[in-house]
Amino acid sequence: MNNKYFYITLLSLLGMGVEMSAQSVSQVPKLVVCINIQQLRSDHLETFAPLYTKDGLQRFLTEGRVYSNGAYRFTPVDDASASASLSTGAVPYYHGITAEEWLDRNSLRPVKAVRTQQYEYSPQQLSTSTLGDELKIATNGIAKVFAFAADAECAILSAGHAADGVAWMNQGKWQTCNYYTPLNQWLSGYTRLYPPTADMNESLTNIALSCTQQGGIGLDEKPDLLTVTYRVQPTMESYVALDRSVSTLISGIDRQLTTDRVLFVLTSTGSSEEENEQNNYEQYRIPTGKFLINRSASLLNLFLGASYGTEQYVEAVYGNQIFLNHKLLEKKNINMGELLHRAQEFLLQLSGVRNVYTSQQLLTSDSYQIERIRNGFHVEKCGDLLIDIAPGWQLVNEETQTTTTSRISNIPFPIIFWGSGIEAQRVETPVTADHIAPTIARVLRIRAPNACSSEPLF
Repeated sequence: MNNKYFYITLLSLLGMGVEMSAQSVSQVPKLVVCINIQQLRSDHLETFAPLYTKDGLQRFLTEGRVYSNGAYRFTPVDDASASASLSTGAVPYYHGITAEEWLDRNSLRPVKAVRTQQYEYSPQQLSTSTLGDELKIATNGIAKVFAFAADAECAILSAGHAADGVAWMNQGKWQTCNYYTPLNQWLSGYTRLYPPTADMNESLTNIALSCTQQGGIGLDEKPDLLTVTYRVQPTMESYVALDRSVSTLISGIDRQLTTDRVLFVLTSTGSSEEENEQNNYEQYRIPTGKFLINRSASLLNLFLGASYGTEQYVEAVYGNQIFLNHKLLEKKNINMGELLHRAQEFLLQLSGVRNVYTSQQLLTSDSYQIERIRNGFHVEKCGDLLIDIAPGWQLVNEETQTTTTSRISNIPFPIIFWGSGIEAQRVETPVTADHIAPTIARVLRIRAPNACSSEPLF
């Protein structure tokens, strides 16, 4: 009799254990909503928190898993390179998008990141798969992937190669991409009938909500992916307006799908317009100066001419990069490594130069000190010499009349996961944005993008 009760009790406990294990396995979300925000900063997000509504940014801060010290693993960062890194979980060294624009070595003309000869706009220069691509592969093409932004770079690079559609704003109209064919019928109709309003974030919210309501998202058990790229300015009014847009987006999606089946991911593209503003350091007697890239390149060419004979060794300059004439060096049988070393030593003597990196150094070195520079480098799209300007100095291109102020100070941004059963937690440990894609991939139970080597955050 005692054995009988013992076995009954044991079977009951085992049954309860199986039931609890089944409950502990979270369901795959039906929809992942990535909210990327241009210029978003952790300090500003926290400062204006008392002004937010309870259904917008406040929900992310109080109910989400908040990583408050986010950063990118490469430099320089702009909206294009950041969007590509968020969707691929990789750095420009691998995914190939070093900036919104770079210099083509063959034509010596600037090339746009999402402009190609075959298509007016496309992601063809993105060298790796994205989270959306891997989701398409995992679901045999059934999952739906859409991305919306104010500019083409953020929309296309967030979506990837296999998306159902993207849209961005161009001269007061929505523009789509004929690379994604056939053009989604809902998207085609919406972009023709509902032009953007003066409020950019409001327009992005409207098209995103229409996508969830009429674009077929969340109708089956296959997860879908929606990316919206908002923009915010460093003012109280802008953050409060952003909160209204986020609140409207959440409320609209919540009417379609309960938040336990939706994963929201909020982060920043990490760029800051303040970095490119004219500084007034001289007024406050802060050390500064102007580094004239064109004149410095001319001086370098004279120096190389004295060593190897008078020729045009410097082919072009772009940003802080100097491009050398490879055909000339090959014709004159000049050793590239030797010439780069000499050029590096010469440029290091110029005022305002903190460091100079050569392409060979960035390709072969595994030094931790230059990791962020190397991660932002791509051999086919960057120069032979990269000049690191001293903090506070201005890089001046006299031909294009552009001025950029050097700044290396870290401006943390948030990475927040909310919904889909994720418990609220605040993490102060610094993390990098390339961990976002593999984390979402783990939640969706799919492969991470093919160039992603970072571990999931949880």
